[in-house]
Amino acid sequence: MSVTYKAITDNVKLVGRTYFDGERLWCGLSGSGISFRFKGTDCKITIGGDEVATGDSDKDKARFAILVNGDRVIDDIVSYEAKTYSVVSSESEVSCVVTLIKLSEAAMSALSVNEITVCGEIAPVDNKAKFIEFIGDSITCGYGVDDEDENHNFSTSTEDVTKAYAYRTAKMLDVDYSMVSYSGYGIISGYTGDGVRNEKELVPPYYENPAFTYGSFGGVKPHNLSWDFSIRQPDVIVINLGTNDDSFCLEDEEKRTEYCEKYVDFLKVVRKNNPSAKIVCCLGIMTERLCPYVEKVVAAYTGETGDGNISTLRFTEQLPEDGLAANYHPTSRTHKKAAEKLAAYLKTII
Repeated sequence: MSVTYKAITDNVKLVGRTYFDGERLWCGLSGSGISFRFKGTDCKITIGGDEVATGDSDKDKARFAILVNGDRVIDDIVSYEAKTYSVVSSESEVSCVVTLIKLSEAAMSALSVNEITVCGEIAPVDNKAKFIEFIGDSITCGYGVDDEDENHNFSTSTEDVTKAYAYRTAKMLDVDYSMVSYSGYGIISGYTGDGVRNEKELVPPYYENPAFTYGSFGGVKPHNLSWDFSIRQPDVIVINLGTNDDSFCLEDEEKRTEYCEKYVDFLKVVRKNNPSAKIVCCLGIMTERLCPYVEKVVAAYTGETGDGNISTLRFTEQLPEDGLAANYHPTSRTHKKAAEKLAAYLKTII
């Protein structure tokens, strides 16, 4: 006999920032999803898509993966209103952990977990001892990591957050994670190719929301909702922002000063919502030009607030021998190196 479950905390572990609308669990941000223990013979998951899923743009649809005991058994693009996937089908009873991960980022589209139908039973997996929040841009999202041609452009189909440094770091440290990341977004300007400030693509305005997306969570715009920071407080927050700001700042000291000032303001918002977390400000995978200014930001913030529970880490800039992914983004090899460096540092402060 089959039993149908909703993706709520009684039944599954929620991964990252998600939103339950009473019927469906919506996942927008990179790495968000669910994880649960399954015991039985058959397990099916029904996935839904927002209005982007049935739209005309092939490059913006949500990509996700389903893992069984860590092995990827489904990797698909949401191009439909709803579809049911057979995750486990066995003649004899099995016990395993099932995990669904949104591989692509929030801004372009969202997906929903409509229901989980099993012959057997499910239960949430346990929380890890530690929890890290990552705040970043396309690098954190895993932009283009499945397309190692620097001349190719963006597509959600070539994003895979599990191959990016943040997710890898969490796995290396065996910790839980949450990500707030958007390709092209910055502190004072999103990416700009013509020197004109891009005010539409900024991370700080959306940090206190479940997500931002041009799609929706079933008709609800998540940037009109507030995120409940009391759900779980992170032990560490890793911020990797400045690569896109650099395209606007270039060598202009006035713009760099503004970047520093607005970054300090953002750190105050992060601290307000996460009073005990250690904060690590990182930069340098795609460009090191603003790294000295990130160090100035942390010094200014500590000097102004007296909060010394914050530090910096400079990544090694990507190397030619490790190749380039779409739009000159890091390859899986570069992400692995960055994760190893970050994990080694975090071990010293967690």
